Amino acid sequence: MSVLALRLAGPLQSWGAAARFTRRTTESAPTKSGVIGLLAAAAGIDRGDDARLAPLAALRFGIRIDQPGTRIRDFQTAHHQVSEKSMPLSERYYLADAVFVAALEGDHTLLTSLHAALRNPVYPPFLGRRSCPPSQPVDLGLHEEAGLKEALRDIPWQASPWYRRQHRSRDRIELTVLLEAAAGDADTDTIRDQPLSFAAEHRRHALRTVRSDSVRLTRPPGRLPHHDPFDAFEEESSA
Repeated sequence: MSVLALRLAGPLQSWGAAARFTRRTTESAPTKSGVIGLLAAAAGIDRGDDARLAPLAALRFGIRIDQPGTRIRDFQTAHHQVSEKSMPLSERYYLADAVFVAALEGDHTLLTSLHAALRNPVYPPFLGRRSCPPSQPVDLGLHEEAGLKEALRDIPWQASPWYRRQHRSRDRIELTVLLEAAAGDADTDTIRDQPLSFAAEHRRHALRTVRSDSVRLTRPPGRLPHHDPFDAFEEESSA
């Protein structure tokens, strides 16, 4: 078994597990269906290709909450493309300034191919919605012969520098992790985010069992390396 780790950080994220009429909510942490969708897009898997989706959906999933962010609400208007009539005002929720580490445990060969896809994606990644691009590289590496919780414990803290400064007096930081439950786990909860099909006309999700745990990082690392997404354009223009 290996573990593929992802950094999910951006100005806005939205991870909906349910939508009711014009109200689109977000969970407080990334959903499995959202992260699997990100990987499927990177690998170029078509929405209706349930056969290629199934091995990704079978991976065991976990999330570490490095920076919980703030829930915000937005309102959106739209017009019907044919009649040009105004559609009902919709209510959308987002997480602002949040940072998460997602991890997927499973077959090494499959995770190796997904890791390569993240480095050279067919479709660009987004954080739950297309309007929510990541602010930092998503790839956090492939961890061979590692367990899900062990990987989430060993990966350095990914929180923003300003958020770290608020906790600089601590020698240790304890972070909440949400792990896909194993048989026999107690104190579990359920969420409908197990992807079965991403087909546009008939998306389907099943219930998934989750347990909450925590990991302790003995010492927060130093400052994150500088990353400016526009550096790539400067490199191309100078070539």
